[in-house]
Amino acid sequence: MALQHTPPAEAGDSGLEVPSWVDRAAYPFSVRSVRLPSGNAMRYVDEGRGDPILFVHGTPSWSFEWRHVIRALAPAQRCVAPDLLGFGLSERPRDFPYTPEAHSRELDAFVESLGLRNLTLVVHDFGGPIGLPLALERSGIVRRLVVLNSWMWPITDDPAMARAARLLGGGFGKFLYERVNLSPRVIMPGAYADRTKLTPAIHAQYLAPFPDRWSRGAVLWTLARALLASSAHYERLWSRRERLRNMPVSLIWGMRDPAFKPGTLARWRDAAPHASVVELPVGHWPQEEASDEVVRSLLEFISGHQEA
Repeated sequence: MALQHTPPAEAGDSGLEVPSWVDRAAYPFSVRSVRLPSGNAMRYVDEGRGDPILFVHGTPSWSFEWRHVIRALAPAQRCVAPDLLGFGLSERPRDFPYTPEAHSRELDAFVESLGLRNLTLVVHDFGGPIGLPLALERSGIVRRLVVLNSWMWPITDDPAMARAARLLGGGFGKFLYERVNLSPRVIMPGAYADRTKLTPAIHAQYLAPFPDRWSRGAVLWTLARALLASSAHYERLWSRRERLRNMPVSLIWGMRDPAFKPGTLARWRDAAPHASVVELPVGHWPQEEASDEVVRSLLEFISGHQEA
């Protein structure tokens, strides 16, 4: 039976109903919703009390990827994990551009709507160029930054990444995204160092939100095209990297990531030479493959910078 992406109906403070495909044993959180100034509704998890941590996912994932971390940190921290528009349980408007720049504007509006300040910002994959404007272009929003396998600069000077981006962002790439569901079905498993960690049950949670050609093309392929098409956005972020020198930064890295290789981590080290660095023998999703180590690293980082 085909899995269908059906945004939940609005509900009261007790949270929202969720689609039947969501594994509630793995993802038991109350799902909330905020209507942004654009008119779009963003779903999110808001668990625990204490200083807020904002988790920003990438593609083709959603807040489900943070489930282990949220469960572990919520007893002492407020964990806020939105689903970007078009992903997970959030609305998927037909007229939204789904570029990193557009996602970044909606995330900024989300933070303002919730009144979040003094954040620990945790970003992964495209969550970097989407979430980092909060740290690099705003004042008083982000207190600490944690980066997992991400980037914030144009990839045009990396021949291998640029070549892959041209393929994925072109017409043939769009065909594969729409017809084969390339991103969650092929690219995602290939980015795990240990593919057994991506069980059929977990994989189903990433496949379910994209059941049709339109969603795969509009939401997922648009970000593949943006690897090169949004270079001006990445260049603007990179030009503001000096902000990182005055901010506590932690780099938690899957060293067996086939896309964001050790050279990418080295560039982050140059941008934030004071950062704490945790290297893990896993792939692109450390929070999935090595959740205990990621939780331990986050707790040590946060406790070590309480007065930052």
